[in-house]
Amino acid sequence: MINDIKQDAEQRMQKSIEALDQQFNKIRTGRATPAILDSIRVNYYGSDMPLNQVANVTVEDARTLLISPWEKKMVTEIEKAILKSDLGLNPNTSGDWIRVPMPPLTEETRKGYIKQARQEAENARVAIRNIRRDANAMFKDMLKEKEISEDDLRRAEDQIQKLTDTYVGQVDKRLEAKEADLMVI
Repeated sequence: MINDIKQDAEQRMQKSIEALDQQFNKIRTGRATPAILDSIRVNYYGSDMPLNQVANVTVEDARTLLISPWEKKMVTEIEKAILKSDLGLNPNTSGDWIRVPMPPLTEETRKGYIKQARQEAENARVAIRNIRRDANAMFKDMLKEKEISEDDLRRAEDQIQKLTDTYVGQVDKRLEAKEADLMVI
């Protein structure tokens, strides 16, 4: 039973890390990366589809993405979706392709993005600590029901704490890497 709770907590902590990675992908750096467009959804025959399911997104050069839609009539829909997004990108249409230049980041926008990245990292840390709290509460309930001994409770709490420390460390490493990425000119 203790192992089941521990395993569930670890899976939930891993999902928190994955969610953090997705949030970090939305924070744009000066370099072109197709992952920045992952959150964009395009109207495709009446339903919203992810951009990467209606077009091919590639890196043309260090600061430009090239989008080649699979259907020519999707060019205007994709352009509208990129303009509506809160990424601050201005696509240029040239025939069947859409070029998305990545504007260079000013010092002010870099600081704003770093602040946003730190906030996302703190949200991930809070989520991981909440998972720890839930697991510890389950262990204490098991102790009240006399399913485990106090020694088992202490051991289980120690294991969950080590797990929490590991995942909080991963959050810190990812934040450090994102900050370094944002400061590259």
